[in-house]
Amino acid sequence: MNFSVKPVLTGEKCVLRPFTEADADVMREIIHDPEVLRFTGEPPGDLTPERLRSWYGTRAGQPDRLDLAVTDRGTGELLGEVVLYEWDPAARGCTFRTLIGPRGRGRGVGTEAVRLVVGYGFEELGLHRIQLEAYRHNHRAVRVYRKAGFVVEGVRREIERRDGEWVDEVVMAILDREWAAHRGHPEAVSSTGR
Repeated sequence: MNFSVKPVLTGEKCVLRPFTEADADVMREIIHDPEVLRFTGEPPGDLTPERLRSWYGTRAGQPDRLDLAVTDRGTGELLGEVVLYEWDPAARGCTFRTLIGPRGRGRGVGTEAVRLVVGYGFEELGLHRIQLEAYRHNHRAVRVYRKAGFVVEGVRREIERRDGEWVDEVVMAILDREWAAHRGHPEAVSSTGR
């Protein structure tokens, strides 16, 4: 397993590429977007512009995780990020997370970005399992993950209070053999009866 290689992955709508320090200002805007805050929580108070530049400037050198910028294929505009992290060598598994800012939503960019990075994880890195957690009320994200082939494994009930209410967290995962059967398009397999 080698997370040291930071690929460029190209789809029809988006390109995933390594981060640079120059991405920090746009990512700061995305991280502070009201919808991102609603589904990911407040960023740490010490998330200064300098710290963000340092963070995104060092992502390309991290051997234990893969952070890629999600960009618009046509314009190059930075729209968000996808991350494979928490690598477990014994289980050949890792955790996945993504966030897409307002200019990338509702266009299929998030779904394509998930398929690109998950496909890379299975086909190039040899992962066996990729898992994620999402708030149950984050319907857009849960729908995207299902479309890409993630399966709900369980619900962590009332995991924390958000906006004065207890919220649940959905645990989802996808296995290498599931990916091999549908390559991120489970609806195509189920509609053909395979």
